[in-house]
Amino acid sequence: MKTMILEHPRRRSEAHFNDIANTPLWSCLLGGYAAAAVAASGGEVSYVDAAGQGLDFDQCRARILAEQPQLLAVNTVYIWEHTELIFAMLTALRQDGFTGHISLFGFFPTLHYRAILKESPWLDSIIVGECEESLAELSRCLDRGEPWQAIPGLASANPDICYKTRAVIADLDGLPRPWRPATGLATPAILASRGCYNHCSFCPIPSFYNQGPLWRGRSPLNVVEEIQDLQGQGHQDFYFVDPNFVGPGKAGRARTLELLCLLEPLKITFGMETRPNDLDAELVTALKRAGLTSLLLGIESGSGQGLENLDKHCSVAASAEALRLCRAQGIEPEVGFLMFNPESTVTDLAANIAFLEQHTLLDRLERTANLLCHRQIIMAGTKGYRRYAEQGRLTAVDAMAFEGHVPFHEEAVAWLSEVVLPLCHHILRHTGDQDSPLYHARAGNYSRFQQVNDHLVSAVKSCLKLANSPSRPQAAELVTTTCQELDSLVGKAPVVIQAICR
Repeated sequence: MKTMILEHPRRRSEAHFNDIANTPLWSCLLGGYAAAAVAASGGEVSYVDAAGQGLDFDQCRARILAEQPQLLAVNTVYIWEHTELIFAMLTALRQDGFTGHISLFGFFPTLHYRAILKESPWLDSIIVGECEESLAELSRCLDRGEPWQAIPGLASANPDICYKTRAVIADLDGLPRPWRPATGLATPAILASRGCYNHCSFCPIPSFYNQGPLWRGRSPLNVVEEIQDLQGQGHQDFYFVDPNFVGPGKAGRARTLELLCLLEPLKITFGMETRPNDLDAELVTALKRAGLTSLLLGIESGSGQGLENLDKHCSVAASAEALRLCRAQGIEPEVGFLMFNPESTVTDLAANIAFLEQHTLLDRLERTANLLCHRQIIMAGTKGYRRYAEQGRLTAVDAMAFEGHVPFHEEAVAWLSEVVLPLCHHILRHTGDQDSPLYHARAGNYSRFQQVNDHLVSAVKSCLKLANSPSRPQAAELVTTTCQELDSLVGKAPVVIQAICR
């Protein structure tokens, strides 16, 4: 019996072109882990990365019909307003006569499986949580013609079948290494641990693991062996897609130091993500020695109250110290930051901007525009979604109510968001436009970037002062005027510089 593991096509969102909160980063490996698990259990598997191959939905459907797998398992990613295209493709498959078992897995279907099953009569099952064991068992049952409905971790639309939770995978070292499609990526993703020990209100990861152990690490030796195998294929740069690279407490810190000690002789370079409160001088020094070149710090807010609103369990002081420690080692971190959340006050926003300026984080145009405009996105399965739904403040954004909209508590903050977000998005569209003098690839040799950066920061600070003013202008009017000012700065670049940059 043949199983197809599918990474469905992606479609760029116009409204969310700059948001990456639709799924955790390590989703990029879910399909590869699923394919490896089925193969290790003895199943015949094909792994179709339609997203990596650039297939559209019609081409993907044709590929499935040509192969006719008995089990089609889809790593289903929420793609904003285009998510309905995934379901339309699978519905069309049934209309085309496809009779194979269709199962969805991944963060989106796990966090919203009841609603998806209710709205998808063509769907056979959803794998809830980690997919490897449930998917391998489903493949074996289908191959043998045995009942599959009682498999733990598998949900179906049949109301007579009680869903049974599957325990999280205790031995991550025992999992086969993920299959990797031949996409030519120079930087392979590595998942050295799963979960996170915190429970931030905006994060779906705790719910994905059924509230089980929130952080589990592979053994350092097991991680290093995978990296050495990839080195043998010519790779020297890697990115750890762990939600939190450093584990909890003394044991987590000791494991991280052991892993870094084993990585150092390999002479690789790597990137990673972690919480600010996990870093200390010894750990940052060890990271640098082991080859760290790229770091994302999940700071999220420069306001103490803002951090409380997000259930971050980290302090502003810890964030400041983490930045200092990294820079002392010559590491310039990128920063995860949520300028706006539903509970934000003007005071919180002022504290955010003060923090970013104090720590020299508003000095590079593309980073500045990102930090000033990111907002909390409310998705099913998160603590924030449950909280706002219970308060009666949440309204559905999409047909299945996976994403929710929550109005700002302060009207002045709502006005600020209506000004600041469009301004930053305007600049970010410039930086992504190859025909613009502000195209990001030209940032290293184009001084106008700094002028536009400084004008954007000044404009946002001016808006902050106006927020509570009874005579403040209409948001749309202010956006139009300020965008014209920013475009004027871009357009006044000397012709010779424009010619060089182009």
